Amino acid sequence: MTRTEASGTTQLVAAMTKALREQKELTQEELGKLIGYTGSAVSALETGVQPPSDKMLVKLEEAIGGGLGIFEKARRLVLLDKYPARFRGFSELEAGAVTISSYETHVVDGLFQTEDYARALIGGSFPPVSEQKREELVEARLARRALFSREPAALIELILEESVLRRPFGSWEVLRGQLLSLVEDSRRDNVCLQVLPIERGLRGTYAGDRGAMKRVVTADHEHVVYLEIEDQGILVSEPEEVSRLAHRYAKIRAQALSPDDSLSLIERLAGEKR
Repeated sequence: MTRTEASGTTQLVAAMTKALREQKELTQEELGKLIGYTGSAVSALETGVQPPSDKMLVKLEEAIGGGLGIFEKARRLVLLDKYPARFRGFSELEAGAVTISSYETHVVDGLFQTEDYARALIGGSFPPVSEQKREELVEARLARRALFSREPAALIELILEESVLRRPFGSWEVLRGQLLSLVEDSRRDNVCLQVLPIERGLRGTYAGDRGAMKRVVTADHEHVVYLEIEDQGILVSEPEEVSRLAHRYAKIRAQALSPDDSLSLIERLAGEKR
């Protein structure tokens, strides 16, 4: 990434870093030692070649922030820049949502992904991305997990097609780690995880045939549905459409296994992936 390609947020953080470093009469190497990075990494930040990681922003706040909270405030904006453009609008809604209800048909929902699973999934996507971009996307995806422990806590529901639990990315061990992580997440007080069994279609009705969806309820009681199709993100807020999709989601949830039975299935599958 060249300076001209860097986002406005990255360029602003770069300029602030350089100005505050020079104000404290530090070289790039000296600042690097203070924050646990090389002088080259500081140079890459200040020239806009490499956007800062979330960890680097935390360290910069401690070293040269001067108690102003500048780098702390930049963290959310920098992470937002790292999301694909199609997801940015929804990510803001998700971060402040009081209820998040997801149905996924092909992969584990990004909010629940482990680092290894996310890296294997993103690294194997098409068209391929650079190693730098892959790591930016992994970092941004893992940052979403802050929702699990946010105060006030959000109510998080997830329905997964059973086939998702059987589809490996990277290796079977990566899948097993993901399954075990789902087990742990399902035991959180604010999480409800269910599995839609493969044989559901044999019973006559199958409400999940139209694909994945995410439903959120905001703190302002706004109801929104997010759909993602072939790299296109769609936010649905028209009440009649949201209501129709909410009814479909409710039918999918009714056709899924109970939370306890879902947990038992995930634990059994995790035991098989050895």
